[in-house]
Amino acid sequence: MAAGTGGIPGPRPARPGLTPTPGAAGHHGHGGDTPGQSAGGDTPEESAGGERSGESARPPLLRELALVTALFLVYKFGRLFANGHETRAFRNADRVWDAERAVHLPGEGTVQQLLLHGEPLVRAANTYYAAVHFPATLAFLVWLYVRRPDHYVWSRRVLALLTAAALALHLLMPLAPPRMLAASGLVDTARVYGPSVYGATPETDSMANQFAAMPSLHFGWALMVAIGLIAATRSRWRVLWLLHPLLTLLVIVGTANHYWFDALAAAALLGLALLAVRAPGHRTAPPPAPRALGTTPLPAGALR
Repeated sequence: MAAGTGGIPGPRPARPGLTPTPGAAGHHGHGGDTPGQSAGGDTPEESAGGERSGESARPPLLRELALVTALFLVYKFGRLFANGHETRAFRNADRVWDAERAVHLPGEGTVQQLLLHGEPLVRAANTYYAAVHFPATLAFLVWLYVRRPDHYVWSRRVLALLTAAALALHLLMPLAPPRMLAASGLVDTARVYGPSVYGATPETDSMANQFAAMPSLHFGWALMVAIGLIAATRSRWRVLWLLHPLLTLLVIVGTANHYWFDALAAAALLGLALLAVRAPGHRTAPPPAPRALGTTPLPAGALR
């Protein structure tokens, strides 16, 4: 006699077209979810919206160090190729200066006069220009890498696009800064009061290209740092990060290293880079977990 007939307990045979489900003492619960899955089929590495945890999204450290270093060196040495175009650089400077006056932008000298009220203030501005640009951006990337990996990848890609576009514009449009333009009447505050990051003779400066004023990556990077920190944090005071690009703008203009248009060009290029790179938190949900072959969905309440 077969088990389960004639009063002997046993499993009930499945009805045609249905797959038996485990009993109360089976290995699976909650409607047949496998260990490590939620009822919706998401694994522990996935959060609401289908995003993976920060640890799994963090790229390898050595690869990132090599990549960021390579990008910096390409930019640093790529700018030097724009040297040797002093005539074009000064001609472009005259055009930028005239265009700013044509649209009634305030003269850069208005900001410089505020700095020149006291030598400690102008020295502080020169120091900010020389010492904050790279360390602040590097600290921003390190913090994101450790605490917000998804935002790190996004920010690194945006900064890379911005920097590449800036390098192309430096090569296409060499531009003498306002401190070199006689018509501006501005003081080269770094040379007069110090500290300065540039050589005394721009034409022979082997460490930096002094004719790459547009766009201002000082401002572009500072603006991205603020945007990235606002996006990656939830503090009600996070909008105060915008003080960094605002202070940077006043410094680059007040020290006569950049025109207003240089900052506007950097902001425009950054906007295009932000449009080109998908921001974190906009991923599609993962596909549903596949069913075992040869099974069909159970009607609500069947065999439970």
